[in-house]
Amino acid sequence: MKILVNNNPVEISAPLNGYQLIELIDQNLVKKAVALKINDKLFDLSTTITGENEPHIEIITKNSSEALEIMRHSSAHLMAQAVQQLFDNVKVGIGPVIENGFYYDFLKEEPFSEDDLKKIDARMRELIKQNLKITRKSVSKAEALKFFSDKGESLKIELINDLEGEISTYQQGDFTDLCRGPHLPSTGFISENFKLTKIAGSYWRGDANSYKLQRIYAVSFQTKDELKKHLEFLEEAEKRDHRTLGTTLGLFHIQEEAPGSIFWHPNGYTIYLEIQNYIREKIKENGYIEVKTPQIMSRKFWEKSGHWDKYSEHMFVVHDNETVFAIKPMNCPAHVQIFKKYVTSYKDLPCRMAEFGCCHRNEPSGSMHGLMRVRGFVQDDAHIFCMKDQINSETIRFCTLLKSIYKDFGFTEIKIKFSDRPQKRAGSDEIWDFAEKALLEAAKKADLHLEYNKGEGAFYGPKLEFVLKDAIGRDWQCGTLQVDLVLPERLGATFINQNGEKEHPVMLHRAILGSMERFIGILIENYAGKFPMWLAPCQIVLANITNSTDDYVDEIYERLKLEHIRVITDNNELVNFSDI
Repeated sequence: MKILVNNNPVEISAPLNGYQLIELIDQNLVKKAVALKINDKLFDLSTTITGENEPHIEIITKNSSEALEIMRHSSAHLMAQAVQQLFDNVKVGIGPVIENGFYYDFLKEEPFSEDDLKKIDARMRELIKQNLKITRKSVSKAEALKFFSDKGESLKIELINDLEGEISTYQQGDFTDLCRGPHLPSTGFISENFKLTKIAGSYWRGDANSYKLQRIYAVSFQTKDELKKHLEFLEEAEKRDHRTLGTTLGLFHIQEEAPGSIFWHPNGYTIYLEIQNYIREKIKENGYIEVKTPQIMSRKFWEKSGHWDKYSEHMFVVHDNETVFAIKPMNCPAHVQIFKKYVTSYKDLPCRMAEFGCCHRNEPSGSMHGLMRVRGFVQDDAHIFCMKDQINSETIRFCTLLKSIYKDFGFTEIKIKFSDRPQKRAGSDEIWDFAEKALLEAAKKADLHLEYNKGEGAFYGPKLEFVLKDAIGRDWQCGTLQVDLVLPERLGATFINQNGEKEHPVMLHRAILGSMERFIGILIENYAGKFPMWLAPCQIVLANITNSTDDYVDEIYERLKLEHIRVITDNNELVNFSDI
C-alpha cells in the first residue's frame, strides 16, 4: 500500500498507527511529532492508517502553528485535572481553546481565589513533569453514561445525552474527559509557557437559568518570549480599559438598575455629540437623507419581516391588552416603510436613508461588557435602496466614505471579511447566488482585498465586515455592508422601473461605526483616554496665575467660546488637570 508522508511516497505492508509510521520513516521525529494531518484533518498519533485511497499525511511537530492549538487544548484538560486533584466535589464543564489560550468551566460551591490559581498553576507544572500518557478511547453512549455517572459528572452526562453514535474520551493519569480531540501524546509535550490570568463567572451552556459556573482563563504559548510579550500586551490593555478610564475621565457610568444601558456624563456626551455631528455632516455630503423611526412596533410587523422567528428571544416585548409589541432591535424594516411612502420611480434611486437609530436587544447579563456589549445602543445606520446595476457604484461610494471616516479617527489599517450564506437563511438559492456574486464583483471593483468568512452572512444576505486594528494591535469589527434582496420583497417595497413595471429594489444595509457606544469604547482604549484635539471634551484650559489678570482670562474665555472651542478656566471652576 502506498501513502504520501510530507509529500514523499512511502510503502506500507499493513495498517499502522502514527507512532509506528514515525519509527518507520524518521527516528528523529519521535521526540518532536505530536499529531497527524490526514487529508487536511488533524488526528492523534494513535490513529490507524490503512493506506486506503493513498492518503496524504503530514507529520505535525510540536513547534508548528497547528500544534499550538492542540497544545492549548491539552493544557485545558491539564488544568481540569489539576483542579480535581486539589479540590473536592468539583464538576467539570467544558474547556475549549480560545485566542491566545484556553479556559475551563467548573461547578464548585466555594469561589476560586487568587491563591487557588497559584496552587493550580503549580500542580499543572507537576503533571507536565510526570509526562502522563494521553490515551484516546472510543466508547458507546451507554458506556460513556455509566462511566461519567459513576464519577458523578452531571454536566458531562447532559452533554452525552445530546450525542449520537460512538463517543471518544481521553485519559491522562487519574483524569478522564469527554472530548473529540486530537490531543498531544503525553502531558510532557505541554508547554510550561502559560499563565492562569483570571477567574470569571459563566452559565452552563450560556443559559442564565442554568448552573452558574466558575471559569478560569489562561494564556499559553510555545516560547517564553511570546508569553512575555503577551503579558505585557495584557498589562497595556488593562491600562487602556475603557471602563476604568470612563470613570477617571468622567465620561459615563453603568449601574444595576439599568443593566446594559449607559449614563452619559457631560464629558462623554460631548464626545458622543461630536462624533454624531461629524458623521451627520459626512453622510449629508454623500447624498443621504436622515430619518427617525418608532421605537415600538407590533409583533405582526416583525413577523412579516422575518425577524420574529430569528430574533424574538433577543427582543424586549411590551403587551398592550391583546396586542404584542416589540422594542426595535434594528432599524431596517422601519426604513422600508419610509421607502414605500417616499420613493415611486427608478429616477429616485439610489435612495440613501440614514438614522441614528436607538435599538435594544436582550443580551444575556453575563455577556455585557462596558460600552462594548450593551442592551441599549445607537447605530450610525443607513440603508441604500438601489437597482441591481447600481450595486457596484454604491459599494465603491460607500467604501470610499468608510475609509475616509476611519482615517479621520486615526485608523488606517483595515481588514475586510466576506461572509456568505449561513445554514439558516431566508430567500432562495437563486437570490443568494445573485447577491453573493454581486457583492464579490462590487468588492473587486472597489479594489478590496478580502478574507473569507464562510457561512457567517446575515440571514437575509451576504456581507462585508470591516475590521479595524487599534494602537496596540487588537482587531475590532465595526463597519458592515450587506446585500439584501429578501426584505424589500417580504415587506412589499417596489418602484416603477424604466419599462414601466413594478420591481423590488436591492437593499444595502450599511454601518460604519457599528454602534456609537462601542465605537466610543474603542476610541477610549485606542487613545488611552488622550483624545485628538477635535474630540477632546476640553480643548483648552486657561490657567490663571494671578488674580490681577482675571478680567483678561474671562475675555479670552468668552472669545474662544464664541468660536465654538471647548474651554474651561480656573477663574470660576475647579480644574483637575490630571483628568484633561
